[in-house]
Amino acid sequence: MSDKKKIIVTQKKSPIGRQSYQKKTLIGLGLNKIGRSKQLEDTPSIRGMIGKVKHLVEVE
Repeated sequence: MSDKKKIIVTQKKSPIGRQSYQKKTLIGLGLNKIGRSKQLEDTPSIRGMIGKVKHLVEVE
């Protein structure tokens, strides 16, 4: 059905003590707890958000 690529993003670290935009970016990706994963479309905007918090997440 959908031929768009998907990526799986998993939160690996806590945003506590980080700048507020990093916490907001995690929430925007649908992540708010360590170990939680989301399957997202592989778009430039999602890639940009992942780039801002790449030290807090793991991408498959």
